This record gives sequence, structure tokens and C-alpha cells, in this order.
Amino acid sequence: MNNQPALSKSLKVYQIVFLGLAWMTPMIFFTVYGVAYDAAGGQMVLAYLIAFLAIFFTAYSYSRMVKAYPIAGSAYTYTKKAIHSRLGFLVGWALLLDYIFSPIIAILTFGIFMHTEFPSIPVYVWVIVMNIILALVNIVGIKSVARISGISVVVQILFISLFCLFIIKDIATGQASSSTLFSLHPFLASDVPFTTIFSGAALICFCFLGFDAVTTMAEETIQPERTIPKAIFLIVCIAAVMYIAISYFTQIAYPGFTFTNPDNAAYTLVKLVGGNLLSSLFITVLIIATFTQGVSSVTSVTRFLYALGRESVLPQKVFSYIHPTFKTPVVNILLVTAFSFLGMFIDLNTAVTFVSFGALTAFTFVNLSVIAHFYIKLKKRSFTETILYLIFPLIGAAFIGWLLTLLNKDTLLIGVAWLTVGFLYLFVKSRLSAPFVKRDHSKVTVPEK
Repeated sequence: MNNQPALSKSLKVYQIVFLGLAWMTPMIFFTVYGVAYDAAGGQMVLAYLIAFLAIFFTAYSYSRMVKAYPIAGSAYTYTKKAIHSRLGFLVGWALLLDYIFSPIIAILTFGIFMHTEFPSIPVYVWVIVMNIILALVNIVGIKSVARISGISVVVQILFISLFCLFIIKDIATGQASSSTLFSLHPFLASDVPFTTIFSGAALICFCFLGFDAVTTMAEETIQPERTIPKAIFLIVCIAAVMYIAISYFTQIAYPGFTFTNPDNAAYTLVKLVGGNLLSSLFITVLIIATFTQGVSSVTSVTRFLYALGRESVLPQKVFSYIHPTFKTPVVNILLVTAFSFLGMFIDLNTAVTFVSFGALTAFTFVNLSVIAHFYIKLKKRSFTETILYLIFPLIGAAFIGWLLTLLNKDTLLIGVAWLTVGFLYLFVKSRLSAPFVKRDHSKVTVPEK
């Protein structure tokens, strides 16, 4: 009998949704607003619609695979079991870039905003403080993480609603360019080339990253086969409604809005809409959002490392350890915390580069895993099944794969170099020890806390 502590199975649909939205951070709309606006030629509504459609197909693929394999591991597990164990390892290795650098992005962003509010305190001090707090919150347990994430998401949604209400007020009182709340203009490309709008959509896809992270918490979720797929679609749809609503109102109210610096364009827009009061509130909410994104990011990467450790891809005794009291992967949390101190030495662009390559690589192979598992292995090939298990995932894989090719040359070179390191690690490991033990965790029974 195995008495080793296991992850606590306690999460429900609404908690998973809050965790996913917290990782995604709805306020990211504002942090990328200027860059996205330039990339899409101002056609934000169409760009977000296109991005939503692309992500929707990938979200569908995740929902299928989490039903087939309701265990921690995300894209690594799906590729390993549906296609091949070695390819699964390389996908997992690429996904590590996404997961392990995501907390650094949150920590750095938090430090930058806090330094803006308190210039006398250096960014690195905030990085250290944030790192320690994230570790403590995650060690205490997944329920505390879900609770904090829920509060943050509610605050963000309230701010976004308030922002939209300010714009509606301007339209109603004649202070905006439009005198009506209903217009088809934001949905028409006008004189902006579709290639420009698609380029904007490619960048905007990153605003949806986060729905996939909840699959790493399958073993801490009640009835994950039903709960996780439902949560994935809720996360993507809620985010799409928020992003498109903000884009629509700003586009009809201030079609001539201009800015000089894309990095602070959102702050200029918020100040135009609500003055100093709303802009001050904006900074406060953005800091809260960034903090909880960090909490969710640490949760996701530590569960992913747990899955790799349990499969003996990484040293099992270290990475699969669960604390007997807190029922959390404490060693993983401490390791991620130590690694995240790199936030004191690297810049935000470098961290984003790693995340971009890892996420898009994983998304591509999750779509392909649906085809391999359902269409090829299980031979689900009726007319309806062909659409669900071949056409839909092919669309998702093609679109995400195309986005992967749009990354700059340096990013692709760094990504290939990282995969080469992973391949060498796999080669050496296979030479020094027996091949990975094949374990079936698809029916793991996790004790209640």
C-alpha cells in the first residue's frame, strides 16, 4: 500500500475559472493595448475576434485531451500518451519555457509598477518581496490560491465594467465621437488590409494564454473530466467578451485616439476616459492583477514539474514530493522561487521571448494529439467525428503553427537551442539508465485532504 501524500482534490468549476482568469489576467488588455493597436491598424475588435476563433479551436483540443487524460502534465502528457513518449518529453521541455518564465514576467511587471508608485524603492526589492510572498501563498495550499485569484478577478472585472460605463456615459452625454451605442463600424475592416489585422490577431492571441494552465491542476479538481473542459470554455469566452467589449466601446467613442508611446498608451486612454481618479484606480488594479497572475503562474509550473517528476522524466524523489501537511509540492515551489530571482537580472522582453515559443509549440502539439488519439488510435471517423477530431484540431494546429513562424528570428533560434539541450538531456538519460517506466496515471485515485 502506497501511503505517499498526494495532491488534495478540492477544486470546483468556479475556482478553476478564477485560477485561469487570474493567470490570464484580464487587465492584460491594457498592458498590450498600444502595441496591439499599432499591429492591428486600430482594428482591435476584428483582431480580437480572429484571435478568439484561433484560440477557441485550441481550447476545444485541450477540452478533449483533458477528458482522455485527466491528470497533471498538460501538453506534455497529451503528446506523450497520444503520439510518442520522446516527442512528449520535447514538447514538455518546450512548455517549461512558458511555465517557468511566467512567474518571472509577473514578478518583473509587479516590480516595475510598484517602482512607478514608489520611485525611492528599487525594482529588485519588489522582486524579492513578491517572490517570497508567492512562495508562502502557494505552500499553504491550492484553496488559498483559488481564493486569492477569485478576489483579484472580481476586482479586474469590476474595473473593466467601470471603464466601459465611463465610455457609455461619454457617448450618452455627447462627449464622445459617436452618439449611438450600436454601430457596425468596428466590425468592418474599412481601408486596413486584412494582413495587418491578422498580424494584430497574432499578437493578441497572447492575451488568451492562461486557459491551458488549468489543465495542470486536473488532479486537484473534483470530477476533472467534466470540470476542466467546462472551465476552459468559460475562461476563453469570458475573456473574449471582456476584450471585445472594451475594444468596441473605445473604437466607437474615440476613433481618432492617438498616442506617442505604445508602452503607456493604455494609461493615456484611461486618463482620457476617466481622468486622474480612474487612472489612479487603474494603476492599483493593475498591481493587484499582476500579483495574482504570479500566484497562479507558480501554481501551474509547480504542478507541471510534479507531473514530470512522477513520470521520472525529472528526478522523482525531488519533483514528485508532496508535503504531508499542506498537500502541495513544496520542493518545486522552493525551486521555482529560487529560479525566479533571475527577475533581478533579466529584462521583460527576454522572459516574454521564452514564454512565446513554449506556449505556441505546446498549443500546436495539443491540437495534433487530438488527431492522433481520437482519429487515428480510437478510429473515431464518422462524419461528425471527422469534423470534431480531425478538421477542428487541424484548423487549430495550422493557425497556431503559423503564429509560431511569425516569431522573430532570435526567438526561434533560442527555442531551437533549448530543444537541443532537451534532446541531449534525453539522450544522456536513456544511456545512463533504463528507459522511462511507463506508468498509467489516467485513473489515479487521489485521497481527499
